[in-house]
Amino acid sequence: MNFLTILTFHDLDDSDEVIAFSPILFHIGMEMLRDEGWQAISLREAVRNVGLERPFPDRSFAITFDDGYRAVYKEAFPILRQLGIPATVFLTVGEKARAHAWATEDRLPSLNGREMLDWSEIREMHESGIFQFGAHTLSHPDLTRLTPAEAEAEMRDSKAIIEDALSTAVDCFAYPFGRYDRRTRDIAARYFRYACSDKLGFTNRKSDLYALERVDSYYVRRVWTFSLMKGRLFPLYINARRIPREIKRAILSR
Repeated sequence: MNFLTILTFHDLDDSDEVIAFSPILFHIGMEMLRDEGWQAISLREAVRNVGLERPFPDRSFAITFDDGYRAVYKEAFPILRQLGIPATVFLTVGEKARAHAWATEDRLPSLNGREMLDWSEIREMHESGIFQFGAHTLSHPDLTRLTPAEAEAEMRDSKAIIEDALSTAVDCFAYPFGRYDRRTRDIAARYFRYACSDKLGFTNRKSDLYALERVDSYYVRRVWTFSLMKGRLFPLYINARRIPREIKRAILSR
């Protein structure tokens, strides 16, 4: 089946934390895919193909970043701009954010004790034409544990703030922790054209536009695992990693 790998990253550093990914490996990996003839497409283009049930370009992939860590600007931006690789960043703008908060150069509130992007960096990336920005709520909660009104405010208000800051429509969303249910999916569908989940897998022409599958960078944090992406074994590898992941989640949800 024709499918697309949407790689999702969080922070870029050399720590062993789950959300970290080596900046050097990121650079090596992006150049390796380019040199092997792989084509990076924007998330927006990928979604158009899903909506039209149209095949993806051969040997194509897409890049997303969740949360809005500053390393996206310091590490990823120069590399992706040089290689001409588009990416989407989902921003957690802060629970105290209000319209016009972006008028200052304040940074987004820290997540996981890490430094975040500031609005001048976000605007610079946006104006480059390489980066698209989507919403990731105000405060990064598990939306499935909120009331419908609270979940709606997290989605609606974060979207409005980014639109006000960048003077452009925000049509995409990523669920914090990737968690969603029927109720939160329906809310996302009212405000966005598509949304990314944490379902480990590959986007295809039959994918749910409001629960797009992605491959978290945690599963390609070594050169040999990243290099698997170029071959036919990659879907087998990801499917093998998905099984214990789903079993663990089923146990924890009881």
